[in-house]
Amino acid sequence: MSPATDDDGPSGIHCRLDELLTERGMTLTRLSELVGVSIVNLSVLKNDRARAIRYSTLAAICRALDCEVGDLLVVQE
Repeated sequence: MSPATDDDGPSGIHCRLDELLTERGMTLTRLSELVGVSIVNLSVLKNDRARAIRYSTLAAICRALDCEVGDLLVVQE
């Protein structure tokens, strides 16, 4: 299987959740309260270990952080 389709390997997508939280002075705990997603699941996303994310979760995170999807998720070379 090629790296582009290997679900166990790096996706090439980087989640900037940690940077956005820092810029906004928000904790992961507070974000969890605002979006209704567990701290554990947000931590998986923050540490680039997520394999998938629901659009509804993505939208809720973007609303809470007042950002666009492209601010949160970026392609990493």
